[in-house]
Amino acid sequence: MAKTSTFAALPLTNFKSPSLFRVKNSSFISFTDTHFLRQSNSTSIVRSSTLRGIGFVSCSSVTDEASSEELQVQTLTWKWKGYSIRYQCAGTSGPALVLVHGFGANSDHWRKNTPILGKTHRVYSIDLIGYGYSDKPNPREFGGEPFYTFETWGEQLNDFCLDVVKDEAFFICNSIGGLVGLQAAVSKPEICRGLMLINISLRMLHIKKQPLIGRPFIKSFQNLLRSTPIGKLFFKSIAKPETVKSILCQCYHDSSQVTDELVEAILRPGLEPGAVDVFLEFICYSGGPLPEDLLPLVKCPVLIAWGEKDPWEPIELGRAYSNFDAVEDFVVLPEAGHCPQDEKPEVVNPLIESFVARH
Repeated sequence: MAKTSTFAALPLTNFKSPSLFRVKNSSFISFTDTHFLRQSNSTSIVRSSTLRGIGFVSCSSVTDEASSEELQVQTLTWKWKGYSIRYQCAGTSGPALVLVHGFGANSDHWRKNTPILGKTHRVYSIDLIGYGYSDKPNPREFGGEPFYTFETWGEQLNDFCLDVVKDEAFFICNSIGGLVGLQAAVSKPEICRGLMLINISLRMLHIKKQPLIGRPFIKSFQNLLRSTPIGKLFFKSIAKPETVKSILCQCYHDSSQVTDELVEAILRPGLEPGAVDVFLEFICYSGGPLPEDLLPLVKCPVLIAWGEKDPWEPIELGRAYSNFDAVEDFVVLPEAGHCPQDEKPEVVNPLIESFVARH
């Protein structure tokens, strides 16, 4: 059983030497100390010859503006199975980290993490297919077979490590990205060195978590959304700056962190052609794996971090995941909501660094 810790940091204005406070045994770890424990040598991974050449990386890139204290973040394109996949990267040495966003988000949701972590790591944040500025193939093109599933995204994540990272990697995941990371780690355990799950989705709308009597009605409602204009009208009603801001204010404990920049980063790619079909397909995706299905199968170390003020994924339910053997720690993030990596980067970035340093 994993121990439970509380993770806190000094305010950002005093962020020269923040600290990690572990309630259990009152132990204390200084991030200034753990900085020197980071691994600098990466190990090779076993690559199947049948998987080589799945994609290629475009040579063209866009470099974001960065402050003098942060690394520049490059934006590049990777071709995967004929589809264009956007990703961002920073850093040239140290262990590889792949940052995986949640539902409706994209790699920009890691904009406060990528340049900081890139100082001592090779950091990649990826737009899952269907999200951000990656291609959004119409789900109806696949002959009735579900395409936007955790199996698809898990395969994308592993292939990305083979083709682009070319190394083992730590998967740092938020919300449904946690299911993607788990699925990838279970499918190809030789690729994932460790998993950090930040407010992983409990998937409370999964069909297994619905009462038997209500399941037929759920299926009928999902078909209504996907097959009639009602779904697109619903999407149109929420794909507005004021609505997106209102939704984000619900899941961020500190609503001052819901800036116009954040709203723009989430909304703009959601207005691209094909985004509405992906949105409707996923909100109607009530099958597939649950975290409790995948956690017993994981071979790598897992750290679960949870914003204690998350209104969507209650921490009381999330604590149950600490009972799985692979979970080495369950860390409570005080005064944080569903997306602590963006709301409390001054807390989450050092936590990521300390987790990677231990492995």
